[in-house]
Amino acid sequence: MRWCVVMLLLCLSGTSGAADVLLVPEHNPKPDYPTTLVGKGIAGVARVGFTVHADGRVDEIAILHSDHPDFAEAAREAVSQWRFKPWTVDHEHPAQTHVIVPFEFRLDGLPLDANKWIKTWKCSDINAHAKGQLWVQDLLPFHYTRLYLSNVFLVKQLPETERLALIARFNRLLPSIVQRCGSFPAARYVRMLPEEIRELL
Repeated sequence: MRWCVVMLLLCLSGTSGAADVLLVPEHNPKPDYPTTLVGKGIAGVARVGFTVHADGRVDEIAILHSDHPDFAEAAREAVSQWRFKPWTVDHEHPAQTHVIVPFEFRLDGLPLDANKWIKTWKCSDINAHAKGQLWVQDLLPFHYTRLYLSNVFLVKQLPETERLALIARFNRLLPSIVQRCGSFPAARYVRMLPEEIRELL
């Protein structure tokens, strides 16, 4: 998995002093990780509140917190599709219940030591991935490099502005990396990277 969206917990509150409802998911897709934020190495959290009715439908969706507007939109879009198993309303089960769900958007789908195999790639590997591709930003080796730059160790050790600036510089250099790899297929991929990124590998 290249990235993940984690639903951390549900906080339920019934109404009128009634007992909480046990919600049984029937259709609950995860939010899509915004591709623009994946490419920039941006991770974060969105916390969503909403109401679930006894017929299983969801409404009154509200973004309580989001680290980025795109995370908020992705979470809202997913929750709007959610459905739960209907329940019978009685003195123990309210007609509706309020739910709060935090979604964590994380870029940690690679092994922590992925730098070891990134350093083994040759330019010929880059050339093979780039063959026939007009848009080089999403080539698998480049995607893995960005994910490595977003691993838990670097996120904790580098200032966020510095880490995101590194990824932004890397993204700007991708066309020239592809061009230079085309000229030197036997060269190591890491030799084409900026020095400040090589030092992190």
